[in-house]
Amino acid sequence: MAFKNLYAFVAAALSAAAVQAQTFQQLTFAGVNIAGFDFGCGTDGTCDITQVTPPLLQLGGSDGLGEMTHFVNDDGYNIFRLPVGWQYLTYNQSTGTLNETQFANYNMLVSACLSVGAHCEIDIHNYARYDGEIIGQGGPTNEVFAELWYNIASYWKDEANVVFGVMNEPHDLPSIPMWAESVQYAVTAIRDAGATSQIILLPGDDYTSAETFVSGGSAAALNMVVNPDGTKTNLVMDVHKYLDYDNSGTHAACVTNNIADAWYPLSTWLRENGRQALNTETGGGDVDSCVGYLSQQIGYQAANSDVILGYLGWAAGSFATDYILSETPYLNGTVWTDQLLVSMAMSPNTNMLVVGSVNMTSA
Repeated sequence: MAFKNLYAFVAAALSAAAVQAQTFQQLTFAGVNIAGFDFGCGTDGTCDITQVTPPLLQLGGSDGLGEMTHFVNDDGYNIFRLPVGWQYLTYNQSTGTLNETQFANYNMLVSACLSVGAHCEIDIHNYARYDGEIIGQGGPTNEVFAELWYNIASYWKDEANVVFGVMNEPHDLPSIPMWAESVQYAVTAIRDAGATSQIILLPGDDYTSAETFVSGGSAAALNMVVNPDGTKTNLVMDVHKYLDYDNSGTHAACVTNNIADAWYPLSTWLRENGRQALNTETGGGDVDSCVGYLSQQIGYQAANSDVILGYLGWAAGSFATDYILSETPYLNGTVWTDQLLVSMAMSPNTNMLVVGSVNMTSA
């Protein structure tokens, strides 16, 4: 799709979506995943922590702080997701007790994120599992999972900009209601730790796919999760959606904007049930098709910003600039240059669809 049609795509998406939105406002969040502490983790919940590549210069890795500073100052991003393996935080112990050294390393990244003034999502990247066994369904007990989150939340309980992502991409769950019970344990633990007001993200089955979130039963089950006081305040649905032909996020080309199959039914359910969602993983290759389709997807989300809070791209951090979905910017001396998809579609200062975005080209 030619770049000259980008703004026509966005306008068409906004026009088509506007009839579904009660009010139009800019999206609350836009950001990027700053990956590296999750490297070595597989979809079976195993994590080889020797493969971790911290996106921190002080730990011998990439310049995650520099990337986040650039994304905030030059692109207008305001949130970063910081994936980490459970095994890394507990030094390969199936427990909720944090290893002091490992946690301190990860906290360097969280502190770097907070220092740029962004919201920072703590994301346990284990697919609802620990070493192949499902949490609360044959694997670690709900009590152990709650202990993990209690200890994590206790550290950042007074930090308003921390977001708690309960779990990355649960999948193939024997019982979604039982998974919702595990999520409830985590939510209760986070609130009991003193983190009473921060956003908590609730992930569903099928890799928390936005397309099957309602039809697959995750929405109904997670709609029962509440804060200790019985409210649902700041309990936000966590969804992912890629744009390649099999929704895997492993191909450069994009073939859909996901509006009809995913975002329309999800936004309808959210509005009917008084809930909100955040798209914490999306993206594509640096090709024209992804610039066009992702612009349409973001445009629809913005037209439904009363129920869809925003989007985060996958991924930057320790990913090489030639990774197929890389959003890692290039550094030449002291100058950062964005990947094509970021500069043409995902940057709030390009699409002007996120709160606080500034059109740098017209400044």
